[in-house]
Amino acid sequence: MTEITITAKTVDEAIELALKELDAERAKVEIDVVSRGKAGILGIGSELAKVRVALLDAPSDVVTTTTEVLDEIISLLGVDVVTSLTQADKENLGGPAFDIEGDDAGLLIGRRGETLKSLQFLVKYMVSQKLGVNANLQVDVEGYQERRNEALANMARRVAQRVMDSGNPISLEPMPANERRIVHLTLADHARVTTESAGSGMSRQVVVHLK
Repeated sequence: MTEITITAKTVDEAIELALKELDAERAKVEIDVVSRGKAGILGIGSELAKVRVALLDAPSDVVTTTTEVLDEIISLLGVDVVTSLTQADKENLGGPAFDIEGDDAGLLIGRRGETLKSLQFLVKYMVSQKLGVNANLQVDVEGYQERRNEALANMARRVAQRVMDSGNPISLEPMPANERRIVHLTLADHARVTTESAGSGMSRQVVVHLK
């Protein structure tokens, strides 16, 4: 896999330079943002953005179709953002992960990530319909979901400790399926506690209890 590292004033500029050097389209590369850089004050203390871009041997149908769907939605919304493939096959996901960045990125996150959840659902549905399969993929906006997943994993470990200390089961607040999955995966190999989902619909939640 051909891989290059590029620095520029902004992440977008660095990505564009890398694509030109590799003579490739966004759908055919995996992009790792090493550093977003910073402007500094009057140029003092500024840092260049750095990206690592790898040319994929053969992009999957899910990668290609998701890229097309995201481009279509972004065009219809008229927002100033760009989409990058961050992982062609994300661990524990079984599919690609994309990240959206840009001046209007906040509009795609929404209050408590509600807009992002809707965008994720819409993209997954459209890609699945186009390919005729249940497509596994993740759409994030400026790393919001990754930070949320990390917070959920840390919370799951803290709750596990509380369950061990008290011996009593603890029910977490209701959360969507993708967030419950993070909790289940975090504690899947735990020596002393286990998890299960309880309830239905919007009230479905994870219960952590001793084995």
